[in-house]
Amino acid sequence: GDCFPCSQEGCPMMGHYADRFPAKLKRVNQKYFLNTAADPPFATWRQKVFIKLSGVKKMRGDINLVFHNTEGNTKEYEIASGVLSQDQVYTKYLDVEINPQNTKKIEFLWNKTIFTLLWARLGAETVNITHGEDGHR
Repeated sequence: GDCFPCSQEGCPMMGHYADRFPAKLKRVNQKYFLNTAADPPFATWRQKVFIKLSGVKKMRGDINLVFHNTEGNTKEYEIASGVLSQDQVYTKYLDVEINPQNTKKIEFLWNKTIFTLLWARLGAETVNITHGEDGHR
C-alpha cells in the first residue's frame, strides 16, 4: 500500500510490457509480488477503500462492499468486522476481481450481530474508493 496509487509513469508491468518501465529494470535481483484472482483471467485491481460511519456510537457487526460489473457478476469483500465505531475511519486495500472500467455499482452492506438492539442503525457517512492509473496491477 505504500506505493499506491501508481506513480505518474503508471503501474509497472511484468512480462511482455516490462520494457515500458526501463528505470525499474536497472535493479539487480529485484523482487516482484502480485496477487491474482481465483478465477480466469486471474486479474485483480488494487483499490483503496475509505469508509467513515454514521449512526450509533458503537456496535458489533461487519462491513462489506459488493462490486457489481456491467455483465451481472458480483464480488463481495469484507472491510471490517467486530466492534464498529462511528468515531473510526476504516481504510483497507483490496485486490478486486472486477475491472474498475466495467464497474456498474458498489454496494455498502453492514450486518449487526444477533445480540445488537433492534433499533440500532449504522450507515456510511463517507465511502471513497481509489484505484491506480488504469486500475492495472
